[in-house]
Amino acid sequence: MTLEQKIAWDDTVLPFLLDAADIRGRVARLDGVLDGILKQHDYPPQIEALVAEMAVLTALIGQTVKLRWKLSLQVQSKGAVRMIATDYYGPEKDGRPARIRAYASYDADQLTDADPFEQIGEGYFAVMIDQGKGMTPYQGIAPLEGGSLAACAQGYFAQSEQLPTRFSLSFGRSTEPGQSEHWRGGGVMLQHMPKASPFAKTSEGAGAVLQEDKLLDVDTSENWNRVNILLDTVEEMELIGPQVPPSDLLLRLFNEEQPRVYEAQPIEFGCTCSEERVRQSLSIYSARDIKTMTTDEGRVTADCQFCGMHYDLDPKSVGFEAEQKTGA
Repeated sequence: MTLEQKIAWDDTVLPFLLDAADIRGRVARLDGVLDGILKQHDYPPQIEALVAEMAVLTALIGQTVKLRWKLSLQVQSKGAVRMIATDYYGPEKDGRPARIRAYASYDADQLTDADPFEQIGEGYFAVMIDQGKGMTPYQGIAPLEGGSLAACAQGYFAQSEQLPTRFSLSFGRSTEPGQSEHWRGGGVMLQHMPKASPFAKTSEGAGAVLQEDKLLDVDTSENWNRVNILLDTVEEMELIGPQVPPSDLLLRLFNEEQPRVYEAQPIEFGCTCSEERVRQSLSIYSARDIKTMTTDEGRVTADCQFCGMHYDLDPKSVGFEAEQKTGA
């Protein structure tokens, strides 16, 4: 997709409130970002589907973290899929895009023709938040159950945050007329307004009301049940887009709930790997250790699992002994 063809709401997350139901949520649309994540690797279809699902979840959940914070989701399992890891980097400052990256580790010999989630064995689903230097990282885990990664995320919020949460996701290869085949994904996240949570504070401001309506005089459980029933009516192509703008989708689903939208958060594919970080990771090894890592060509090499960047280093320039010489 060219820059001229890019749709305004692609690669964004739109936060919203349902004023009449006291429920908040987000609508995500990933196009170039998801394609950028998956084209770095030649994953089998089952792995592509899992990474796509994890990326959409990461975008939806990550939108709530503060500037410069980092949210990570991980799946660790004993099945054919050993690990799925995603990172969401909060914008450096207001108005800037967030960055997201993802990759999967798997045993190809153990993959089957079963559904993607069936490739995952016993293990856990983890949520981690890095609030920056000097701050204690937050971590919570949930079991791998429910038949999808979205169900695992819902289980995490119910268990660790005591927040009723619902995800509806869709993703796949798009074959729009006049464009090459590429990945698209989208989804809606609903959540009861929290009392206290690492995700609770937002700074979107007053927002724009899409539909004026009288507040519904019902209890919160009825609100939650009603809104979930409405979300059940969503169609896959409404979630993915690109024809239906997120604001139109909210009006179609929740027009009686008085939806209020906030400024959309742009997202781009981004990786934080660098030669400096590779050197830092190797700085704990002795010259003897470095020798075991040296190739037949006399080099130390490393590849970033997220973006595929290849690093080729002189073994004499890495390790703690080399660092000490440099420091001297």
